[in-house]
Amino acid sequence: MKRILLTLLLAAPAALLPAQTGTGGITPEMLKEIRAAQPASAADRALRNALAGTSINKLATAAENPSAADTYFSNRVNSKGITDQQSSGRCWLFSGLNVMRAKMIARYGLGDFRFSQAYGFFYDQLEKSNLFLQAVIDNASKPMDDQLVEWLFRHPLSDGGTFCGVQDIVTKYGLVPAEVMPESYNANNTSKMAEILSLKLRQYGLELRKAAAGGASADELRQSKTKMLATVYHILAICLGEPPSEFTWTRRDAAGKPVETKRYTPLSFYKEYVGMDLKNDYVMLMNDPSRPYHKTYTIDMDRHSYDGKQWTFLNLPIEEIKQMAIASIKDSTMMYFSCDVGKYLDSRTGVLSLDNYDYASLFATDFPMNKADRIRTFASASSHAMTLMAVDLDAAGKPRKWMVENSWGPSSGYKGHLIMTDEWFDEYMFRLVVERKYVPAKTLKLLDQEPVLLPAWDPLFAPEQ
Repeated sequence: MKRILLTLLLAAPAALLPAQTGTGGITPEMLKEIRAAQPASAADRALRNALAGTSINKLATAAENPSAADTYFSNRVNSKGITDQQSSGRCWLFSGLNVMRAKMIARYGLGDFRFSQAYGFFYDQLEKSNLFLQAVIDNASKPMDDQLVEWLFRHPLSDGGTFCGVQDIVTKYGLVPAEVMPESYNANNTSKMAEILSLKLRQYGLELRKAAAGGASADELRQSKTKMLATVYHILAICLGEPPSEFTWTRRDAAGKPVETKRYTPLSFYKEYVGMDLKNDYVMLMNDPSRPYHKTYTIDMDRHSYDGKQWTFLNLPIEEIKQMAIASIKDSTMMYFSCDVGKYLDSRTGVLSLDNYDYASLFATDFPMNKADRIRTFASASSHAMTLMAVDLDAAGKPRKWMVENSWGPSSGYKGHLIMTDEWFDEYMFRLVVERKYVPAKTLKLLDQEPVLLPAWDPLFAPEQ
């Protein structure tokens, strides 16, 4: 009854709404006080004039920032070729595949080899569709305004994700070279396909709820879901192409000379050329100072497939994470890495530095929130995944800056890379996935804890784009 009354009140004309009491509104006297507090100097008038035709970042750019010119790194992993996700949110897939790509290139002496992102993305979208539909079935007895049910219908599908998606898709469906299933327009430009699929999934979700309410059995619901997924598969095949079940591939050396030609399935190709146990050989780390360190956490529904691995991470102080990252880079091993890439990025130089922009001086105010406060208030979260591949250490072994291989094309940033100062790394780095062999034994023991389950709407449920 209370919910119905509230709905009627919200839908009522403004004249019918009850007047608000108290002193919380802006009164004429308060507005006069606010206006009187505004600066009236010539400098402020000049700023207003400048911002009338100039972006805030351009006017706030720090003229003297030495970090923008320093591209030397004491330790780096070799790589060949910069990938480009274009207008899609597949950075998580590009980053995960680039980690495996670098290892394969080094092991077999390849040239600019690339895995097919379109192949992995096809099965990611199919698995996510099944995850949504099955979750609707599992929660069909709950009302539509239940928080989880509402969340499901708000987020039926996404092209973003995390490393657990790489684990699920690759171990289940394998890998193929880029030339076996090349990129399509809709792989590079995912928004319209996602809009169509999301609309269809919401329709199917309602149909499944109606069938469940009408007494449909579990087997009947499963059969209905299978038919629905056939339509999803059809749409994906039209947009992305039909994924191969077998293919012939010729391995070539760095000079392009043929070495070996064989017939593969996607799974046999993965096992031969990658071979790692992606679900057990990697540890997922997080730096979230808003929660206790040295504990494990998992986020409900934060996975790519219904029967897959849910994002489960160990929360650690940033200095502990850095030591593992340094050990991996020194051993020529790239890592899946994610951060809040939009903060203080100078796209011209590809440098992420807290000194890039001086907003405090421009607006004559400070911005004192720390990392924990930014997380709690949704001001900052992991937004983009890249491949961590370099660190510059001083004489004492302390990091000065870091570099990632990005997936925005070779002309973006610094030759397709982004460079982060260590201070920026502290504030805006969130996730790192490292091989177990670089994790100290005492840290590995922490993974034996029962993870704390966080809800799907937690601030850290932010698929990398």
